[in-house]
Amino acid sequence: MHVKAEPADGDLVALTLRGNTEAFATLVERYDRAVYHLAYRTLHDVEEARDATQEAFFKAFRSLRTFRQGSKFSTWIFAITYHACCDRLNRRKHYASEELPDRADAAPGPEARVIALDEASRLRAAIDSLPEKYRTVVTLFHLQGKQYEEIATVLGLPMGTVKTHLFRAKEQLRRLLSGTEVTES
Repeated sequence: MHVKAEPADGDLVALTLRGNTEAFATLVERYDRAVYHLAYRTLHDVEEARDATQEAFFKAFRSLRTFRQGSKFSTWIFAITYHACCDRLNRRKHYASEELPDRADAAPGPEARVIALDEASRLRAAIDSLPEKYRTVVTLFHLQGKQYEEIATVLGLPMGTVKTHLFRAKEQLRRLLSGTEVTES
């Protein structure tokens, strides 16, 4: 029995550039969930994450000619997604300074801790309460399985900064999950 191999990302990019839009649809299918996950973890809002995901793929399609063959498509699309999310966060801060916030502090209270007894829920809540810079690094490293170099490329940060953010995020998660007081770094 012969199983047909999936086309490589670079081949799909090349096919798309030659006019095969189905090839780009395959890339979207391949990365849609991971891109949405990154957007949601960054923005904490389902609708904004959906919009940011759609925006990221639209921007990627529009600027596909700038994709360097030999590079990883996943790194490139995550960088586009991260920048789209940063733009949205900046707009959110701008609007928040003009009006009341549309939701209260997302830090979990005692009732949320009781409801979230299982470990997965507690960990998700702890990750969600991290500052955005740490939450993004944790999401890319632990949930997306990206290496330091790729995270540095996606976020436009020096590798040392990525390692520091990841270390501090882990320390905060450890304290959050053990119930110890957390001070922002």
